[in-house]
Amino acid sequence: MMNVLTIVVPCYNEEEVLPETVKELGTILNQLIQAQKIAVNSKLLFVNDGSRDQTWNLIQKFSQKHDYVTGIKFTRNYGHQNALLAGMNVAVPYSDMIITIDADLQDDVNAIPKMVDAFLTGYDVVYGVRNSRKTDTAFKRQTALGYYALMKKLGVNLVPDSADYRLLSKRATEALLQYQERNLFLRGMVPLVGFKSTKVYYPRKERFAGESKYPLGKMIHFALDGITSFSIAPIHLILGLGVITVVVSIILMLYTIYEKIRGNVVSGWSSLMVSIWLLGGIQLISLSIIGEYVGKVFTEVKHRPRFNIEQETFSAKFKDKK
Repeated sequence: MMNVLTIVVPCYNEEEVLPETVKELGTILNQLIQAQKIAVNSKLLFVNDGSRDQTWNLIQKFSQKHDYVTGIKFTRNYGHQNALLAGMNVAVPYSDMIITIDADLQDDVNAIPKMVDAFLTGYDVVYGVRNSRKTDTAFKRQTALGYYALMKKLGVNLVPDSADYRLLSKRATEALLQYQERNLFLRGMVPLVGFKSTKVYYPRKERFAGESKYPLGKMIHFALDGITSFSIAPIHLILGLGVITVVVSIILMLYTIYEKIRGNVVSGWSSLMVSIWLLGGIQLISLSIIGEYVGKVFTEVKHRPRFNIEQETFSAKFKDKK
């Protein structure tokens, strides 16, 4: 078995950190090759997700300098999850295992040899899991814990404190690529693949350079994508709200009739306004949740491509060796 490893690295405006990323990942790759744990033609595959800076030029520069550096250039920005998927799609015909990791170096690259060791002992899926959230703010820690708890209650099988830092074997990657949805939430999709899995723990570090590509707004959108892509519980919640509203309305109606019979009818402007605003708010929230699902169906049925690749140097380097 050749044990070809490809490390897929999505990049969006990463010119500040990319030289260090190439250096650190290249060192790990060479160490594994020298230890004869992976094949000599193992590669780094950087996916340029429509960067507006010099990211792609740097990828090309390092590709010319190092045989193990390769790249994919999107025609525009398609998003982090699509960048991961594109890298896996291009790499899987030539790879026995694929590791995905972000370019910001917050995920400890020293966990990669442990992932490879787990693969060599028979695991198809190896999750990188943080053993500490010290680098996160208190707000981010609490919201993350709450989100994992919520997803568990909704029946979504996530690995707590793991992001998109993981190893997948060739057959696990091929199985994952058979999932055709456009609304991607890989953290929820990978556990659905099955196969024998384990975890590797590592400390989360500060970002080496540059700015986070996941500010609060994007994080909220990503979290909502995870919920609506894997659970219809919000729809059930709407049904529950509707039933409760009807029951309350019937009780109020009976109470009004009772007060009318007693002759205690008083003009209730406040209660009327509260009722109108309450019901209006419930209706708007309900329509928004339903609209989220309808929007996802709309996106799925169009069957548009997830991404378009303008340039790709990965497969060429493998073909040149033949």
